[in-house]
Amino acid sequence: MSSEFEKNLEKFAEVIVKIGLNVQPGQRLLIGGPTSYSYGTPIELAPLVRLITKKAYQIGAKLVEVMWDDNQLRLIRFQHAPRDSFEEYPTWRTDCQYKFGKEGDSVLLFAAWNPDLLKGHDMDLMSTARNMYLKHRKTFGDLISQSAVNWSGITAPVDGWTEKVFPDVAPEEQKAKFWDIIFEICRVKNEDPIAAWEDHIKQLTARSKYLNKKQYESLKLVAPGTDLIVGLPKGHIWGSARFRTQSGIDFVGNIPTEEVFTTTHKDKTEGIVTATKPLPTDVMIEDFSLTFSKGQVVEATAKKGEGYLNKILETDEGARRLGEVALVPYSSPISQSGLLFYNVLIDENASSHIAIGRGFKFALENSREMSDEEFSAAGGNISKTHIDFMIGSDKMDVDGILKNGKIEPIMRKGEWAFKD
Repeated sequence: MSSEFEKNLEKFAEVIVKIGLNVQPGQRLLIGGPTSYSYGTPIELAPLVRLITKKAYQIGAKLVEVMWDDNQLRLIRFQHAPRDSFEEYPTWRTDCQYKFGKEGDSVLLFAAWNPDLLKGHDMDLMSTARNMYLKHRKTFGDLISQSAVNWSGITAPVDGWTEKVFPDVAPEEQKAKFWDIIFEICRVKNEDPIAAWEDHIKQLTARSKYLNKKQYESLKLVAPGTDLIVGLPKGHIWGSARFRTQSGIDFVGNIPTEEVFTTTHKDKTEGIVTATKPLPTDVMIEDFSLTFSKGQVVEATAKKGEGYLNKILETDEGARRLGEVALVPYSSPISQSGLLFYNVLIDENASSHIAIGRGFKFALENSREMSDEEFSAAGGNISKTHIDFMIGSDKMDVDGILKNGKIEPIMRKGEWAFKD
């Protein structure tokens, strides 16, 4: 690799440790942990992990531990494991993740896998494996919802995914091309990436402050194939890049990030919404629409992956309701790249999006100590799952509807329509 690549990789590690996680002296750091599609850190990303580890120790971390994974082992399981064994789960992984979070340490997650890894395999087994992950992840998910842990999710090129994103690039150039894009959209190429991130966070925070002052009762989203009213609970909080733990540690949950978001009212979504990008689950779901009535999905159609989409909606009662609405301008750097990444962590920051499933307790006033029942009574959605899908485009208009019925423009043709 070139010296320029090595320089950018080290700057990326610094952004992850200082901006994403904001690791504190005396904290431990767990790199990796279970996600819906992997068990931990892709082993091929070891060079980046070593740099992250070095940066964390230089800041004063007292222990850095890595939970490794190899995506090919997941494929081998689906190819050869007994068909009745998919309710087995390596609980030591979720237990470890929870323990780090519970004890006030930091956790880094990787969203990096081949979106076509399980193409053609048994959807019922995929659904079973996914449900086992959701069951055992709940305790760590609760810590995130309660703002009890400084964590961040990042991504980087891995085999299979690289070829998917750059099919027309020569094989020997694909990974370098992908890394170059990652460095660009994560602001690593700036002379001072930390300062660039601070400026970006400041801009996103100004947007969320404007929307928090408005306290819209609902949003109206209109675009080709979409005519949707999304209700917002009383006391909802618009958030953006930077979060704060209960112990006062600021961190950035996703790198990259371009969104301003809030939790939704579980009973007050009406209309139809059409996705503008594929949804990469274990099965690629494409060209799909959801119809809502009284907050619940009453119809789901897709040209590809409809069966798996319906399995997701059957996860639990809350999986048919919204938990999040997020606004992203069409002019975001990721959108302007013109690339489809088949990865929600990146694609959701190219497009306004909504999420079926769990709502965010931290996005509702005075809710961090609420029980699930209290959160639900306030309009929050309870579910084991949370799946974002992209609905924005340069043709989307978004209006805010005030309690008195007044309608105000928020976005026009995919761009902000107000000055903060």
